[in-house]
Order: sequence, then C-alpha cells, then structure tokens
Amino acid sequence: MHILSVHNHYQIRGGEDESQKAEARLLREQGHQVDVYEEHNDRVSTLSKINLASRTIWSRETYQILTSRFTQQTYDVVHVQNFFPLISPSLYYAAQAKGIPVVQTLRNYRLLCPNAQFFRQGRVCEDCLEQFIPLPGVVHACYRGSRAATSTVAAMLTVHRVMGTWTNQVDIYIALTEFARQKFIQGGLPAEKIVVKPNFVHPDPGLGEGGGNYALFVGRLSPEKGLDTLLQAWKKLGSKIPLKIVGDGSLTSQVSKAVAQISGVEYLGRKPIAEIYKLMGEAAFLVFPSEWYEGQPRTILESFAVGTPVIASNLGAMSSLINPYQTGLHFRPGYSEDLTAQVEWVLSHPTELTQMRQEARAEFEAKYTATENYRRLMDIYQKAMDSR
Repeated sequence: MHILSVHNHYQIRGGEDESQKAEARLLREQGHQVDVYEEHNDRVSTLSKINLASRTIWSRETYQILTSRFTQQTYDVVHVQNFFPLISPSLYYAAQAKGIPVVQTLRNYRLLCPNAQFFRQGRVCEDCLEQFIPLPGVVHACYRGSRAATSTVAAMLTVHRVMGTWTNQVDIYIALTEFARQKFIQGGLPAEKIVVKPNFVHPDPGLGEGGGNYALFVGRLSPEKGLDTLLQAWKKLGSKIPLKIVGDGSLTSQVSKAVAQISGVEYLGRKPIAEIYKLMGEAAFLVFPSEWYEGQPRTILESFAVGTPVIASNLGAMSSLINPYQTGLHFRPGYSEDLTAQVEWVLSHPTELTQMRQEARAEFEAKYTATENYRRLMDIYQKAMDSR
C-alpha cells in the first residue's frame, strides 16, 4: 500500500508529533511505502500576518504541490495527522480531485474549538462546541491570546463548514477515545465517519522494575497541564516521596523557580525518549494532573508499557484510560488536596501498588501494542478505500 502521511509539526515537539512518526515507522516496517508531506511551525515567523491568515484558511501552495504530486504518484490513502496552520484544508480538495481516500486523525479538538483544547482561564470551556461560528473564542481571544489570530482560526472553521469540507471531503475520521468521538459528534461531524483507534507505543520499551521510590511527571509545561495543582500537592508530599519533572514549555521558568522552593521536587528539563522510558520504568507511579480533556496522552500509554501505574485527573480521556485501583487512581481535577490524598493512599498500600504495576502492563499488552494498532489501521484504510 502507498500512503501519504500529512503533518504540520509544532515548534515544541509533543505527543502528536511522536504519534505521527511512530505510525509512519510502523507502516514501513510492515512493508508499506509511506511518503510524508510536512510543514513546521518554525516557518510561521517568516510569513506576514496576512499571508499566514490566508493560507490557514486555504493554502494555494499546498493545493498546487499536492495536485502535482498526485499527478505524478499513485496513492492508496492520504492520512492527515495535522493540517494546522500552514497546510490547511486545501489538501483535502487536492486529494479528492484525484479520487484518493482521505483519513484524518483527530488528535485535538481544533475542528470544534479555536484553541483546540476546550480550555480557557484555567477551566474546561465548551462555549464554541455547538456554535456554527465560534464567536465566543474570538471574544475571549482563545488562540494565542489574540483576537486577530483567533478570528483567523474561526474564519477557517466557518468557511469550511459552509463549504461542507468536514462532512464531505474526509472519508474516515479517527478519534483516539470514545469520549472524543462523542464530542465530535456533538460538534456536528458525521457519526458514521468517526471510528476509534487509540495511540500505541512502539517499539515496546519493556517492563520496568519500579524501584526508584519517586513520582514522575512527564509533559509539556503549560497551563492546561495542571502544574500548579501538582506543585501545590508536593508542598505537602515532598518529605514523603520525591517528584521528578521532565519536559519544557511556556511555564519552564515558573516551574524552575517553584521547584527551588519546594522540598523533594527536582526539575530535569527535556529528556530523550530512551531516558524517559528509564525514568518511567523506575518510578513508583506517574502523575498526570492535566486540566483539559486531552486527546489520548502518549505519556499514559508509555507508563503502562513499562508497568508504571498512573494517578490522573478524572477528566476527559483520562477518565476512561485509567481503571481505578487497577492501572492507577483518579483525583478531582484542579484539587491538590485530592491529589495529595491519592498519593498518600498509594504510599500506604504497597501490595496494591505492586498489583497495579502488573495490571498496567497487561492493559498495554491488550490495547496499545503495535500489532493491535496495525490491525485496526489496516481496517480503517480498507474502509476508506471501500467508500470510494
């Protein structure tokens, strides 16, 4: 099978970038030919505001390049991971003009929410969920704190709703969880076109030993990730179990300053994936305090892969990913007191923690391996081709 993977990379590499890379690698290992059409947000700074706004709505460059490529190459499927902002939905039209099936993975909520997160001013916000024109997002400057920038995103969403792009130009959507699927249906995407396929971890990092006697946070250091809740909890917990923080982002300086004032907390900065797996495997548990719905956090799946339980906020994707007292625990999002209580429960129940390590690894083996994911992906590609 000949597949074109389409992806717009972020400036700070994250889970979406890792998932796109892993999927392409898996397909190549299985003997498929995978070409990549990509953009990188480092290019944004080289464009004028007018140019960036216009190509966010419709990139003539993308349309022309892909039309030429589709004339020269025969593809079975175009698989879109992320088109925002530089590639634009014009890619769908280039593919459809040549009769090539289009699959779109919904890795965030961009098609329903200007900032893609359903998160505003420290809380979940669905004000734009069922709005044909997402005006609340513009009023609140939800994208990059700018009404002008948010207006561009809102225009892109509205123009393509009017054009029927989201309904007619994509053959199959992939939601990462059933929770996300229901949100997209509520937001107006056709239910019959949305299937659920989770992320996966490949290659298998192997089972860790969990002997490190520390908690671990791995992720982007940004407001929606619940870092304030995490640090508030460790003001009380620092003497009971150390916390290691891995990652970088807009809150890096604030986290560095806070860590210096909290006993038992260590900031390690950004680490390569091999070191992260080692840290995860030795951790007593992973803490995932995110305060937005998330897509499907790779960090949680990676933690399961090494057999490390997860204490996560009971919200969005995390609500279904974690089986309480089996693969981890839930706490009330944004409430450091509840996070503290759950950590203390784990520390006082070492036998149960050992059992949770086994359950976490079993969950990975049952749902998030490359073998299972490849089977599902082939079914989706076949469904997209059959729709033609």
